[in-house]
Amino acid sequence: MVSVSSQLANRTLLSGTATDDRHKLFHVILVVSHFSLSQRKIYCCSIFSSVYRLAIQFSRMDRSKVGELMVITGNSHPELADLIAKRLGIKVGAASIYHKTNRETMVDIADSVRGKDVYIIQTGTKDVNNNIMELLIMAYACKTSSARSIVGVIPYLPYSKMRKRGCIVSKLVAKMMCRSGLNHLITMDLHQKEIQGFFDCPVDNLRASPFLLQYIQESIPDFRNAVIVARDPGSAKKATSYAERLRLGIAVIHGEQKEAESDMVDGRHSPPTLRSRTMDAARGMPVMTAKEKPPINVVGDVGGRIAIMVDDMIDDVRSFVAAAEVLKERGAYKIYVMATHGLLSSDAPRLIEDSPIDEVVVTNTIPHEIQKMQCHKIKTVDISVLLAEAIRRIHNKESMSYLFRNVTLED
Repeated sequence: MVSVSSQLANRTLLSGTATDDRHKLFHVILVVSHFSLSQRKIYCCSIFSSVYRLAIQFSRMDRSKVGELMVITGNSHPELADLIAKRLGIKVGAASIYHKTNRETMVDIADSVRGKDVYIIQTGTKDVNNNIMELLIMAYACKTSSARSIVGVIPYLPYSKMRKRGCIVSKLVAKMMCRSGLNHLITMDLHQKEIQGFFDCPVDNLRASPFLLQYIQESIPDFRNAVIVARDPGSAKKATSYAERLRLGIAVIHGEQKEAESDMVDGRHSPPTLRSRTMDAARGMPVMTAKEKPPINVVGDVGGRIAIMVDDMIDDVRSFVAAAEVLKERGAYKIYVMATHGLLSSDAPRLIEDSPIDEVVVTNTIPHEIQKMQCHKIKTVDISVLLAEAIRRIHNKESMSYLFRNVTLED
């Protein structure tokens, strides 16, 4: 009697005849009300056992869809990897990367990666070529060891600034990364956002601007009296984006000397020395006028204001120092330089220390602890929480849209 009644209750609960859940529950109560106390106990036990079996099945299904999370790192930025792993509540996987006497790169991953979701944290530093080879070998080692998925976390993507007509190295780097085994990429503030099209795998180009905007609002006193400065006309869009979010004015420095990007650089400027019949076809073709460096000028009012220069990276600081000297001459009483990637190559700390720049604020996408010891003006903003959240969302198959709220192409 109990088994027949319980089957009737289960069929009533799962049937499609009731219009809503309240009607189903009412039918079940009517059936169970005819049970004795012992029969009700038996029926409840059967319900609990069924629910427990379903829970076990769902948990197995979830484990089959999501592999175990594992984070490993190369030699480029182990401090950032430790911060990310700490925020994720895990430990960095045991992996050693070293160079043999003949400078070959050797990778030894001590932990098993079979069936796991592996996240390789490796950024670009001054030792850029070794950084790339370490990443490629680590990705290939995980691929041949049957890792479930391999995601490259590259806060600063090397070779992203080179865009010569004859050799776009970023495309070569993208192809090598995809061939090595990477099936997803997390990076930050690409110098050229179109580089994402070179990859045969999804690319999440995160933005550090919310962290830099927060620094301006919390760490710069009287930031309402500031003006956002574009170091050159090319960075005017980025400066405009900052100015609109902070409700500030904008100024643009015009006339700064840029790096040569003409055909003369890649050795294809000069025509052939031998005259031929086909060269006569170029007669009458107009010749492009050579650029002349105009005198450096500031478009906008910076007198008695705080000048905040924004850019995506700081490598050679000479142009920033020259711009700061002009801003100082125009009346700016404080000068800040803010960027996502602080490469700070060559003698950048000394130049910054001797310049009118008051602070250089960069994120920790690239390690620069040595430069900070040489120059007290260099400040660091931690962005590990953003990278950790991106890893967590990708691992749990969650949407990444939350990390791109109110983000525009100019950011």
